[in-house]
Amino acid sequence: MANQQGSFLTAIDLGSAKTCALMVEVTDGGLRYRGHGVAESRGSRKGVIVDLDKAVAAIQKAVEAAEDKAGAAVEHAIVGVGGAHIRGVNSHGGITLGTRPREIGRDEIKGAVEKARSIPLPPDREVLHLLPQEFILDGQAGVHDPLGMMAARLEVRVHLVTGASSAAQNVITAVNRAGVHVDDTVFEPLAAADSVLRADERELGVCLADIGAGSTELVVFLQGAVAFTGVIPVGGDHFTSDLSLGMCTPLAEAEKIKKVYGNAIVTLIPEGNEVEVPSVGDRASRLLPQRLVAEILEPRARELFEMLRETLRQGGMFDACLAGIVLSGGGSRLPGIFDVAESVLRRPVRLSWPTPLAKMPVSLAEPEFSTVIGMVHYGQRARVARGFQGDRWGSRLKALLVG
Repeated sequence: MANQQGSFLTAIDLGSAKTCALMVEVTDGGLRYRGHGVAESRGSRKGVIVDLDKAVAAIQKAVEAAEDKAGAAVEHAIVGVGGAHIRGVNSHGGITLGTRPREIGRDEIKGAVEKARSIPLPPDREVLHLLPQEFILDGQAGVHDPLGMMAARLEVRVHLVTGASSAAQNVITAVNRAGVHVDDTVFEPLAAADSVLRADERELGVCLADIGAGSTELVVFLQGAVAFTGVIPVGGDHFTSDLSLGMCTPLAEAEKIKKVYGNAIVTLIPEGNEVEVPSVGDRASRLLPQRLVAEILEPRARELFEMLRETLRQGGMFDACLAGIVLSGGGSRLPGIFDVAESVLRRPVRLSWPTPLAKMPVSLAEPEFSTVIGMVHYGQRARVARGFQGDRWGSRLKALLVG
């Protein structure tokens, strides 16, 4: 098996339900699929590693499957980070260049960025991303790249994505122990946005809600830049748990019932339909109305979108999402969830489908793979931005602000 060369990119998504590794080849025509592997996640819960050995085993299994399909070894990877520990905050800072306007250079830009970055953080938190919103030159806002422009004062507005240092480090440790070096980490919905959001949505104002197994992660774009990030501690596993308790059936059986018979709208289930529900222990299975499944799932779906609405309102972002809400992740596959979202949010809602890679199998063109597909796009942009390709200062400035 050949070693992974510079023309390869690998992304690893450590979800609460599944661990996925995706290998692509960087070609002149773009990214081309080479292989992927999926393993059941047993060491993660709500986006946080709770059992290191089990997490390492899942990573190894997914990576080995990807290597077998690609015919190349995975040595480096970009890795997703998420979970309820993520916090986003907007910051503003600037520097005075003198009494008269003078040309803005790289050092001045870095100085303004450092001022914006210098906000007090608890010792157990770290900055995962420093994302540009706009530069302000002598009170003139809306500047994207101030290099070479004239001003007496340079300011910048940024969005900081922060996370618990231990949670991020545990993800890196697990991947390293699986024999893979971590080149970069990325907040998962930020990566997913690369594969599902359109440029006009980002400009007008849109919220991407990535409904994973353990949590729902949010990122809001406004005027093309990240304006808000957050996490709601409700995901697909909560729907499954509700079914398990409400129907008195094992979690594994509840997950099967959710996938085969689930619906978030009670009235969409015909009356008289029945579902065979396995019992706990040695008791016989029972036949229960299928509408009972929806009667359990619908309240949880409404709760999720009510929490999403309030989270956006508290962040001052709900009215800014004129392009509406885009649903991604495996949890968005639940029938009827689109209708519940529109009913609660009173905003345009659409389901997302990741932009396919060249040669990619149809099985990956599903919402639950939006994050890992977006991660390879993000990884390639980061390569370009950090000077692996090209020599544009605008790209290097983006690297400074993204990483």
